[in-house]
Amino acid sequence: MDCSICTTMPFILRPPRNTICAACYEGARSLISLINKFDGDINNNNNNNHKCNEKSGGNNVITSSNSSCKGFGNVLKWVKEMKDIEEELNDKLKFLGEFEAAFRDEIHTDILVKPGNNGPPIPAHRALLAAKSEIFRNMLDSDGCKEAPNEAITLPELNHEELESLLMFLYNGSLPIDKVEKHVYSLSVAADKYNITFLQKFCERQMLNSLSSSNALDILEISDVCSNLSLKDTSLNFIVKNMEDIVFSPKFEAFSLKNPHLSVQITRASLMDLKNRRNPM
Repeated sequence: MDCSICTTMPFILRPPRNTICAACYEGARSLISLINKFDGDINNNNNNNHKCNEKSGGNNVITSSNSSCKGFGNVLKWVKEMKDIEEELNDKLKFLGEFEAAFRDEIHTDILVKPGNNGPPIPAHRALLAAKSEIFRNMLDSDGCKEAPNEAITLPELNHEELESLLMFLYNGSLPIDKVEKHVYSLSVAADKYNITFLQKFCERQMLNSLSSSNALDILEISDVCSNLSLKDTSLNFIVKNMEDIVFSPKFEAFSLKNPHLSVQITRASLMDLKNRRNPM
């Protein structure tokens, strides 16, 4: 059957000219369903905001645009709306990126952050550190037992390069890929210790995207240190599925000596997987 959408020569179509093939039909239905789902999520969020506004006694009325996709013809409009939102977010990111310039050029810095290896301290801003982490806020605050640090704080678990990467992320919300690959494990531990949720999620995504036989043991170890159960389950399942490559690698012996409890968990998970494959339900 000739398709009025995907054919390379629509001018030779035989009547009826509005027929489409099965692939285009399913693609159109899937796209419409996806757009309707997004519109439903937006409407639900707006309704929740409206209810909260009513409870708080506010007079603001939040209305949702009647953009529910009734057909394929509204797809272009939806894509344009998403493009406008993307441009607005890019402008906002650029505006917020001025914090990075303040860090890079040391504009009005008021605290030194020291690494744990006696490396050179890095100037930063108290307000930003306190805003990004409640732990940092407590470190910088004074109470009845201690005075607020006047000049410096120390993050003993990070060396100078790792500390610089942490501060860059706090100011910018992202990192160059080379710094991510080099410091993702130490940054994940720091994010867990100082309760920096956004950095925790960032590091988790990076580790999941790079999970392989060469780094699965490292990721399992970090997930255990940070008590990240979802990351731990994923890395453990990956190890079980690739046991031969990982267990016979030179790295596994050193890992087992350092982490005997994780070695036990790997053995148990492997035996359970073998049992389930032999006796499927």
